[in-house]
Amino acid sequence: MDDDTLCSIGELARLTGLTVKTIRFWSDAGVLPPTDRTPAGYRLYGQDALARLGLVRTLRDLDVPLATVQRVLRREVGVAEVAAAQAEALELHIRTLRLRQAVLRAVARRGSTPEEMELMHRLANLSDQERRRLIHDFIDDAFAGLDVDEAFLDTMRGAMPELPDDPTTEQLNAWVELAELAQDDAFRAGMRRAAADQVRARSEAGHPDEDAARQLARLVQERTSAARDAGVDPASEAARPVLDEIVGECARLTGREDGPDFRTWLLRRMTVSHDSGYERYWRLLSVINGWPAPTMGPAVEWLIAALRVGRS
Repeated sequence: MDDDTLCSIGELARLTGLTVKTIRFWSDAGVLPPTDRTPAGYRLYGQDALARLGLVRTLRDLDVPLATVQRVLRREVGVAEVAAAQAEALELHIRTLRLRQAVLRAVARRGSTPEEMELMHRLANLSDQERRRLIHDFIDDAFAGLDVDEAFLDTMRGAMPELPDDPTTEQLNAWVELAELAQDDAFRAGMRRAAADQVRARSEAGHPDEDAARQLARLVQERTSAARDAGVDPASEAARPVLDEIVGECARLTGREDGPDFRTWLLRRMTVSHDSGYERYWRLLSVINGWPAPTMGPAVEWLIAALRVGRS
């Protein structure tokens, strides 16, 4: 196409691969004004129409609104500015799509009712402030009226779900599940039972030294991990030395004497805590916030199984 050559809409369509209908629509919208017209009134376009059409098509392919395309062509706004704004809009759209995907996957996985699907959709679309309020309400309800250790409450209140600006599907799934847990009456009751049991245990055995408690947790993890790696069945005789060492340290930490009564007491404490879903709560938080996942679950399960057959 020479600089001085004018072409019709049909010829322009053949040169660009666009349809005549699309070019006519853009021309009617003012983004592609004709250079001239034939005596019969048909539109004719010059050399600059090809470049203009290329820009318009690119912007529209990127979902830039037609009104914004017109502003770019009038040089009221730069392409870089439009690109930045459109990229931000796409970020929000992608996040919305991921939220919807998380909800749909949860619905499919659970076989949810329409009411449950609506609830999950609402949970997925909560703002940061609303997410915090939901978790604070859960904490207030679960532990209200209990003489719970203040450090424990501070830890719970300080660990809020913080979805990143570009969350993964796994993070979104974790948030939906955490929000459901926080509103589940059975889960709240389990957490409350575990907290009440800890308050009772503290009144019976005192408050252990924090450093000693951390050392004991490391010992439990190390010994049970080694036993699991070696294939030691917690119900087997081979598990007894590991169990005796751990229980002996637990007795020393609480100022009590190892024996059948203490082992029954310890088994109850560990079972109530493990059954509460407390570790699941923290595992979901760790996924959402990108924290290291808690690792005590398998250790506690092994120890509970060993205690059930080795209390005497």
